Amino acid sequence: MNTPSSPPEVYCTTRQAAEMLHVSLRTVQLWVESGVLSAWKTDGGHRRLPLSSVQELIHERMGKSAIPMPAKDGFNILVLEDDEDTLKLYKMTMDAWQLPIHVTFVSSVFEALIVIGRGAPDLLVTDLKMGGVDGFEIIKLLRNDEALKSLGIVVATGLDPEEIAERGGLPSDITVFTKPLSFEQLQGYIKACLTHRHHR
Repeated sequence: MNTPSSPPEVYCTTRQAAEMLHVSLRTVQLWVESGVLSAWKTDGGHRRLPLSSVQELIHERMGKSAIPMPAKDGFNILVLEDDEDTLKLYKMTMDAWQLPIHVTFVSSVFEALIVIGRGAPDLLVTDLKMGGVDGFEIIKLLRNDEALKSLGIVVATGLDPEEIAERGGLPSDITVFTKPLSFEQLQGYIKACLTHRHHR
């Protein structure tokens, strides 16, 4: 009895994937490096992506259509926190500040990469310890990307300095706030960013 064989996988280039996903070529490369998209390299060093992986991401992106686009004007902040209650607290508190900021709230690195792919924020506020790809990984990805390495990053974490050091530490330009987070501290930091931007 013959069993039907599965159809051969179809592959596309990173440029073709970028066109299908309506993002930049570098965004696709970032997604590949983070594991959001599957890919393999040819002998010539060119990436090839399974079309099924790209189509799956298109489906996921359509499912994430509730994630707003970054504002063209104003100060864009991306908050990444996988604890639902903490994320709600961020939203309630930051919405009440009445500052000239536009805040996008996401609960996974995957969602964060989608937002960053649409347009880099001015500031990323992220937890470190999360399921799957965590805060350490997304910081490493961003700092290794020429177009994103100057992105402002604030870490809000329950990890102590020794635990952070054990994970390889963080770049010296990243501000670390210890949980439970002082929203007054965070507000002061964001106000300082706004003042700096105004003078610049």
